[in-house]
Amino acid sequence: MIGNKVAGLVAGGALLAAATLGARAEPGAWFSGDWHLTLGAAVFTAPDYAGARDYLIRGQPLVSLSRAGAVTRFSSRNDNISIAVIDTGDVRVGATGKIVFRRDAGDSPDLAGLDPVRWGAEVGAFAEVYPTGWLRLRGELRRGIRAHDGVVADLAADAFVDVTPTVRLSGGPRLSAATADYFDAYYGVGAAEAAASGLGVYAPAGGIGAVGLGGAVTWQASERVTTSLFGEYSRLMGPAADSTLVRQRGARDQFLLGVSATYRFDFSL
Repeated sequence: MIGNKVAGLVAGGALLAAATLGARAEPGAWFSGDWHLTLGAAVFTAPDYAGARDYLIRGQPLVSLSRAGAVTRFSSRNDNISIAVIDTGDVRVGATGKIVFRRDAGDSPDLAGLDPVRWGAEVGAFAEVYPTGWLRLRGELRRGIRAHDGVVADLAADAFVDVTPTVRLSGGPRLSAATADYFDAYYGVGAAEAAASGLGVYAPAGGIGAVGLGGAVTWQASERVTTSLFGEYSRLMGPAADSTLVRQRGARDQFLLGVSATYRFDFSL
């Protein structure tokens, strides 16, 4: 969901990481062994803020840490920082989190007069299931810290196919929902804010915030270099779409398109 992801990931960049606790790790020394550190960057065009009509080109660092030998069947740029504590191959369950960056009038003149969203984080749990060899279902449930007091749920289904040994196509539907506290932080307009901004007063409830589609073409250029072309479309719904910020100055339809490249470093501890 672009309306949710933009609020956290594209407001100045992001840190994406994934680590799996391997079964081979010795008690008391789970960090010892061989590891992969992947570094890279993405460049993409995205809305100025969640619900905006105008777009900017942005950059985003990509960082991934994983134990050598831990096989990741599929991953998406929408996956937040994740640590799996259960991994059977077909089922993964663990902790997840994301960095939430500050949002204020410096991001867009549309936000002038509105209270800023403070920087913070969202932490919670994730679960993903592979019902077939070509389909992954993933859900995340996260609670806001400092930036907002809401609870956010993201659901995604991704079908993936290797069209050649080095090229993979993937994509599927997205859905995001949240409680009223989350929508109030990003889409609510209080009486004082309305007077300062010229927007109508709006007090959102909880519910489904967006539905959409996302996809990617990934090319394993070499053993260590991976590149991708990715895109998303999101349609704001309910509490997000009804906001006076979106209705008076923004747009319900949100798009994201970009490219990325990463390089993998191997090391031992």
